[in-house]
Amino acid sequence: MSKMFYSKIILFGEYGIIFDSMALTIPFTHFHGEMSFSNKSNRFKYTDVDFASGSNRMLSDYHRYLVREFGDGKYGLRLDVEKMKKELDRGLYFESSIPQGYGLGSSGALVAAVYDRYGNRRVRPTRTISPAATARLKYLFAAMESFFHGKSSGIDPLNAYIGYPLLIEAGGTIRTVAIPRKKLGADTTIFLINTGLPGKTQPMVSRFMERYQKDEAYQKLIREEYISLTNECITQLLEGETGKFFSLLGQLSAFQYEHFRPMIPEAFLDIWKQGIETGQFTVKLCGSGGGGFLLGFTRNFAEVQPLFETRNIDTVTVYKSCRRPEIR
Repeated sequence: MSKMFYSKIILFGEYGIIFDSMALTIPFTHFHGEMSFSNKSNRFKYTDVDFASGSNRMLSDYHRYLVREFGDGKYGLRLDVEKMKKELDRGLYFESSIPQGYGLGSSGALVAAVYDRYGNRRVRPTRTISPAATARLKYLFAAMESFFHGKSSGIDPLNAYIGYPLLIEAGGTIRTVAIPRKKLGADTTIFLINTGLPGKTQPMVSRFMERYQKDEAYQKLIREEYISLTNECITQLLEGETGKFFSLLGQLSAFQYEHFRPMIPEAFLDIWKQGIETGQFTVKLCGSGGGGFLLGFTRNFAEVQPLFETRNIDTVTVYKSCRRPEIR
């Protein structure tokens, strides 16, 4: 059975990571992908034939890129490109439920799967993987994923490959962390809000950078307020300081609502503002914005969910606390 590689969610750090803020990513198992073979080569396999054929063609193009970039051991990575070619001829494709253009790391999961299947002398993913090993993997994955984006940080494949929450510290050190769920409160829920629109990362980032470079006041806001809020949200979440976390999270949401308006789909401005004004829930960007998913946080999802349902807004639960029965 093929190994599953999961999508990723960047909880905190969008845009700020460009300027050396902290960032926190988690693997999200609701969406995933795996290497598979089409039903042409496996009579017991039933799937979307057109999707499988398209994926096989894309992987063939990717194979040629890998041969060109890594065939001579460049970057210190040896890939078994001959094995990959033979399996492509047998109908290899990437079976994936990760939506593309939604900032959930669809290409990152594919890169992780390729490295896991064809990489020689691979770095093994463990809970205690060293910062040096994560830095090495990030470097390799950035080069491997550049086929899809032109330039990659390597974070998405790293998250998919390691399979644990990752803290990117100021300065670039990356380590696995644990989120203290028991301290978050019995009804605390993190959820995705589906905008129904695919997002394009590069135009959003370019638009942000253009304003940042031209507007000194905006530079000061980002460096002195936004990065500080981002770092403190991550710190308080990892320390389990729920009250402080939600207070800071509300400030972060208000900051994005005021200063990241172009990244928020217009149809969701009112629900975002409602969260700020009522405090029932908090909305923030999930990735670069412009479409895809938004992130929601609440301490009472049962109360909040109907608000989204009445507006026909789809939500997907990422994490939900459960009350434990009292032991008498």
